[in-house]
Amino acid sequence: MSALPLQGIKILDLTRVLAGPLSAQMLGDLGAEVIKIERPGGGDDARAFGPPYLQDPEGKANNNNSFYLCANRNKKSVTVNIASPEGQDIIRELAKSCDVMMENYKVGDLKRYRLDYESIKEINPGIIYCSVTGFGQTGPYAPRAGYDAILQAMGGLMSVTGHIDGEPGEGPMKVGPSIVDYMTGMNTSIGILSALFHRKVNGGEGQHVDVCLFDTVIASLSHWLQIYLVNGVTPPRRGTWGNGGMPAGVFRATDGELMLVVGNDGQFARTCAVLDAPELATDSRFLKNNDRVVHGKEIMAIFAGLFLKKPVAYWLDELQKAGVPSGPINNFEQVFSDPHVQSRGMRVKVEHPFEPELSLIRNAISFSGTPVKEYRAPPLLGAHTKEVLATIGYDDAKVEALKAQKIV
Repeated sequence: MSALPLQGIKILDLTRVLAGPLSAQMLGDLGAEVIKIERPGGGDDARAFGPPYLQDPEGKANNNNSFYLCANRNKKSVTVNIASPEGQDIIRELAKSCDVMMENYKVGDLKRYRLDYESIKEINPGIIYCSVTGFGQTGPYAPRAGYDAILQAMGGLMSVTGHIDGEPGEGPMKVGPSIVDYMTGMNTSIGILSALFHRKVNGGEGQHVDVCLFDTVIASLSHWLQIYLVNGVTPPRRGTWGNGGMPAGVFRATDGELMLVVGNDGQFARTCAVLDAPELATDSRFLKNNDRVVHGKEIMAIFAGLFLKKPVAYWLDELQKAGVPSGPINNFEQVFSDPHVQSRGMRVKVEHPFEPELSLIRNAISFSGTPVKEYRAPPLLGAHTKEVLATIGYDDAKVEALKAQKIV
């Protein structure tokens, strides 16, 4: 097997919380050396986002919580106070030998420390400098801080998410996990990798990559937003209804619920046969998918009554035999108990100072020639400070002196 795809790439990561750290973690999984810069004492803001925390062997309070753990494996943690001149010198010295520098400070914040793109470019012209923000480097909202839930609201995602109007609990709804942060992390990785490729084929030319949550959530609305751009009408909230084939949604059985997506006319006919209602396939209201969209409430109500007759396992088995897409609505325990999830190795175990076999979620990309096989646990705060600073000429005595001044 070859080396990991990004072996030899060095990343200086000044991002905090989720979107930026997720991207840096993805790149670290793929072989890049990621040096994570954290504040002395407190570290990444995510470390304070609440329980659950890993249990310290000595029972001490610590800052290794689930929010931090999900986005910071395969990194080295170095504590540096970038508000101090000495700390700024450390960052600039590290940046000289890095391929990528990532940051998610408010627009203009790093310029006062001479850690902005133009300043770093002077000492490393080929660097890929990536800024991850809520609203981007330009525009009237650029100075604002951005958080996932705010961007779900402002970007339109919440306007099309939630129960159907007229149903109990109607109104805008946030998607459960921080999905805009995650998608922004993916866009950040794509931007960095593209800039690295451009540099390789264009004589070492670096550039500034601008990625933000606001742009990401708007772009992610895809065909939903395209409907508006075509006819000027915002699609209504559809609850669990699907976005193409009909009928599609959650149906209750005698002992639970299942998700069904009837993607075409053939699948509809086969579903009707499974439900012992073949006559529905020739009903003029439901002949074609467009007909079923127009009469969506009617066919969904009919299907709802039919699915109530038997248990989930029966329906899933029969629908699978008929080649109709369907699936159970799993909780997290059921997800990790699923034999397919287990066969794909989505849970990986790493050795952590507090937990010999800490479970993490594996990188979702699989390679035939350069598989990601090893994962290093998210580091304790400042665990690699001495090691990394030694590479730029700071001996133990100097590091201890800086530590006494709370610079590292």
